[in-house]
Amino acid sequence: MAKGTFSYIKWFDELTKEDIPLVGGKGANLGEMTNHSIPVPPGFCIVSKAYKDFVTLSNINKVIQDILSKINFDDAGDLEEKTAKIRNLMIETDIPLQVERDILRAYAVLAEQINLNEPEVAVRSSATAEDLPDASFAGQQDTYLHIKGKDELLKHVKKCWASLWTSRATYYRHIKGFDHMSVLLSVVVQKMVNASKSGVMFTINPISNNSDEIMINASWGLGEAIVSGSVTPDEYIIDKKTLDIKEERISQKTVMVIREASGGGTTTVNVKDILGPGAISQPCLSEDEVKKIASMGKRIENVYGFPQDIEWAIDRDTGELYILQSRPVTTFKPQKSEEPIQFDTKTEPEVLVKGLAASPGIAVGKVKKIQSIDEIGKIQEGDILVTAMTNPDMVPAMKKAVAVVTDEGGRTCHAAIVSREFGIPCIVGTQNATEVLEDGMTVTVDATRGVVYKGDRLLQLQGEKPKTSTPTVGISEQKVKEIVEQWAPITGTKIYMNLGEPGLIDKYKELPFDGIGLMRTEFIFTDMVGIHPMYLVKQNKGDILISRMAEGIAAVAQAIYPRPVVVRFSDFRTNEFRGLEGGDEVEPIENNPMIGWRGVSRYISPEYEEGFRLECRAIRKVREEYGLTNAWVMLPFVRNLWELDKVKAIMASEGLEQGGSLKVWIMAEVPSVVMLAEEFAKKVDGISIGSNDLTQLTLGVDRDSGILNRMGYFDEQDPAVLKAIEILIDAAHKYGKTCSICGQAPSLYPGFAEFLVRKGIDSMSVNPDTVAYTKRLVASVEQRLLLERAFGKQ
Repeated sequence: MAKGTFSYIKWFDELTKEDIPLVGGKGANLGEMTNHSIPVPPGFCIVSKAYKDFVTLSNINKVIQDILSKINFDDAGDLEEKTAKIRNLMIETDIPLQVERDILRAYAVLAEQINLNEPEVAVRSSATAEDLPDASFAGQQDTYLHIKGKDELLKHVKKCWASLWTSRATYYRHIKGFDHMSVLLSVVVQKMVNASKSGVMFTINPISNNSDEIMINASWGLGEAIVSGSVTPDEYIIDKKTLDIKEERISQKTVMVIREASGGGTTTVNVKDILGPGAISQPCLSEDEVKKIASMGKRIENVYGFPQDIEWAIDRDTGELYILQSRPVTTFKPQKSEEPIQFDTKTEPEVLVKGLAASPGIAVGKVKKIQSIDEIGKIQEGDILVTAMTNPDMVPAMKKAVAVVTDEGGRTCHAAIVSREFGIPCIVGTQNATEVLEDGMTVTVDATRGVVYKGDRLLQLQGEKPKTSTPTVGISEQKVKEIVEQWAPITGTKIYMNLGEPGLIDKYKELPFDGIGLMRTEFIFTDMVGIHPMYLVKQNKGDILISRMAEGIAAVAQAIYPRPVVVRFSDFRTNEFRGLEGGDEVEPIENNPMIGWRGVSRYISPEYEEGFRLECRAIRKVREEYGLTNAWVMLPFVRNLWELDKVKAIMASEGLEQGGSLKVWIMAEVPSVVMLAEEFAKKVDGISIGSNDLTQLTLGVDRDSGILNRMGYFDEQDPAVLKAIEILIDAAHKYGKTCSICGQAPSLYPGFAEFLVRKGIDSMSVNPDTVAYTKRLVASVEQRLLLERAFGKQ
């Protein structure tokens, strides 16, 4: 049977790593590896549009949004109750006929390809936002193994879609700032590998961040046991250059996951009952198998150019090695050496339990033992979470805890990965932590050495007891430099970062960005000032805004000096300004504030000019009193040439005259700026494209309209929007001015990023969680352009 044409199906050999918006991270990577001849079990992806059409054609998206708006994310019980409603709704809803037809036809084609009638398949979810660097969605949506038959396939596809709404996945999107309705789900369907042994491989050492080492975890049966943490796997540390085994730790593997004998799915059984009692303590892998797996890891890392987290399996019948998925190591960050941590030498520290150090660091706190998801409410800020196995459903509790200790699990289980991402110490595989550690007792968790000590054993040099401290990591300055260069390639296109909260700059300042391309001042207004500027003017207290706004901007400019900070003057709408203290007295009510009194029209109006002058004085204070001349300014929502002249005159009268080190940028959000792009370019130093508003106003689409969004009208890649962007870039370059873009579109849509680079955009400004990803994406496009030019391609 020929593959034929499908609306909702893409085969692995039709995909590359650029297809994340279409088939998610897992699907795109399976396609990329297939096309590089990596041994991937054959299969296909049900594209993300199928999920979108499923929820929109059935109109359940409206119900989902209503439930979502009522969730209290600080209440674990409420979160679980409401997300369960969403999952049940999806499972009970029929798949649209056209989607179902494509799925079943693709299943039939796969059956013919592998010469099996109704073959067993793995059904894996693949979220379109998963596995971005700095954001690990891995394992948060479901995977179903040994699924056989048409009805079972359709049922488990819906279960995958519904798993996008587990409490942990929903909470994770919430804390990471992802738009819930924008994250779609593809489903991967591939031939099931009946594994005799399987595991996880990191092409760096995830504990020490040593890029010259590979870590392999292995266990009997399916890899589900390792990822879930139900077994402590064998662990191998391999020299990446020689493939020699540097370290090995053979664990007591008491359980394994295998195919359910009575039907589809899997079951957990005792190793001794299947392989005999001797297998519990025997190594899973031979030396040759370790080297074969590690060699494959090196090959896959070379495909992607950065460290990978890989799931693998060895087929029980053929002995062949298969790669089940690969994704970037989201927690790979160079670490700085510090003074070694010292213990109080007055008394010998008492060791309570030992295990595997899964996320380095040291923490002191009180033990709270958790037996099930129902008990996560027991965890308070500063507690030590202790449990039999770290379940991903415990993410809300892990965020509060200062450390995590478990009986089972390996250093590559999902909860260990999340602990590293949260930056909290984690020890796994202790075997007996839940028996030895008692509720309420104070312990010191040393996740550098994998040891839990009784009491507070940490001695601070200043004599204070710290909450946490980072251990010494044996990495030289030269090695750190090599890692940073590998992780953050040099690009001709500048990668800037968006920032709202000044207090976050210390957390993000080591990221590989070239400056702040959009510093939003609204957070300063709401959290550091809290009072309407014109209300302060009425009270003769304008200095409050000047000093606090200057303080917030200076904190960022100082932290990244001499890199630039492009400060956008306030871009509140009237309804948002009314929320500040005194706003109800000085702010009007508009029917459509989105395209109302905002941006420059506000600054030059008699009703707000004095408030704008306070903002100008704050910028001047940063530049002159703090001496931070890397603070530039940006004017939002510019409509006319004459208003630009007027606002620049006001700025000049407040000591912010364009020229020298003071750069003045404008936001290009209104079509009039596109139509008069050359005239605007003559008057400013830079143009920053606000893709959301530009798309909204170019297409006449309210970006807040759920109906139009569901129908696909709001599209930053629409030809009209792309044409507008091209005009702006060309106009800016004609007069030697810089052109940037701020927003997430370049990191969400690789094709969009490639378009921008090809058109010569000078910089892109993205959110912190996608800085590294966007930098690598841009680097790959630039390298491809160089190759095309070298070989004469256009």
